[in-house]
Amino acid sequence: MKIAILGTRGIPNNYGGFEQCAEYLSVGLVKKGHEVSIYSPHFHPYVKDEYKGVKIKKKYSPQYFLGNSAANFIYDYLCLKDAVNSDFDIILELGLITSSLSLIFCSHRGKLIATNLDGLEWKRSKWNKIVQVITKSLEQYGVKFSDYLIADNLAIQEYIKKEYDRESKFIAYGTHKINPPNNKCLKYYGIDNKEYLLTIARLEPENNIELMLDAFIESKAEYYYVIIGNHLTNYGDFLKDKYRNTKIIFLGGIFNKQDLDNIRYFSRLYLHGHSVGGTNPALLEAMAASTLILSHNNKFNKSVVEENAFFFKNKNELVRLLLDNKLFSHKKKFVKNNLKKINQIYNWDFVIDQYESYFQEILRLSLNSK
Repeated sequence: MKIAILGTRGIPNNYGGFEQCAEYLSVGLVKKGHEVSIYSPHFHPYVKDEYKGVKIKKKYSPQYFLGNSAANFIYDYLCLKDAVNSDFDIILELGLITSSLSLIFCSHRGKLIATNLDGLEWKRSKWNKIVQVITKSLEQYGVKFSDYLIADNLAIQEYIKKEYDRESKFIAYGTHKINPPNNKCLKYYGIDNKEYLLTIARLEPENNIELMLDAFIESKAEYYYVIIGNHLTNYGDFLKDKYRNTKIIFLGGIFNKQDLDNIRYFSRLYLHGHSVGGTNPALLEAMAASTLILSHNNKFNKSVVEENAFFFKNKNELVRLLLDNKLFSHKKKFVKNNLKKINQIYNWDFVIDQYESYFQEILRLSLNSK
């Protein structure tokens, strides 16, 4: 098959979850004998036109002039316009909102488009009410004009059926087993000989970063709280100012997976605050790293870890959890169950097989309908 993957900031990943998915999925499909192209914005630092057998197609994105959100509409349109005029069997859109206008106004030319919805973008708390209404409308049209839909989370699949009466294919994200843990890298990041909590996330309001940091401060913990994620943003500046002179350490973005796995493994607790997404890769990687997880209580996170974590809805609930040393008596059981789920469901070999089978299925359906 000839497959195009759109909707990301390119590979190798230096941004987030969809980019990680695109990297592992594209490389895995190439290893299985398929021809895969990834669309990437022109400013991505990787300059070669191929990455581990995956073809890189760069397109212009006016991010530095219009900002991320507005620029992505133009970038996604340019990518889709190129893809539908190229020789692809399947076009996979990762993400729906900024690609929705492209799906409406760009003729598909008979190409099959499968869209991974991701999370419920219109629920993001950083948007005002007007933007949320517009985003919800874009989601509606994106669902309507996609040929096939993919949900990375069972709660998202249920939402698509209930909200739009459309079927979708459940294909989760994946992760890899970690290498034997080694704490040598902790010194490089200045956290050796420190007991610490950990969160790895984009610093966005809907990821409940402030809620978790407030709970940490209120708990008056003796240990530290390490935050990994790009803090060179307005919201990042706000957080750094608010929590100045505390035991909170902002390490910025780290994309060395081996280092991240070790930082996870040696953490006291992993706090996961994501609230509007589907299956978040950071949660899977925390599970794979044998961490004890405290997670925001919502149906997306619970569909992944089920009962193998502790959950909080608000600051007070999290404070109580942070002060409860009895949590650690559950760690062995939770870790065992989470690793079992990683091995059986959330591993990349299985995920890549599912994508391959689904693409082959929809191609057969397309040929049979002609």
